[in-house]
Amino acid sequence: MSVLIRPIITEKMTADSELFNRYGFYVDPQANKLQIKEAVEATYGVSVEKVRTMNYGPKRRTRYTKTGIQHGKTNAMKKAIVDVAEGDIIDFYSNI
Repeated sequence: MSVLIRPIITEKMTADSELFNRYGFYVDPQANKLQIKEAVEATYGVSVEKVRTMNYGPKRRTRYTKTGIQHGKTNAMKKAIVDVAEGDIIDFYSNI
């Protein structure tokens, strides 16, 4: 099971990373805070001070088509905001 799915790279998270040393990740919905902390430390080689998580439920969608009403939903997801120790940075754009 891979805990980290992908980093969140938005304008808001980029500003948070520059100002407050916080980074966002989409994570596995079954992962807990300790697993997220260990995965970030192992993957990026930084020391994590704090982990905050948010669970988002699926969004229900309805489309009206020629063949009738189509119902669907998006996937549920979990986000994690990770506070990194002072002096440590995570570079998502390095070509290693």
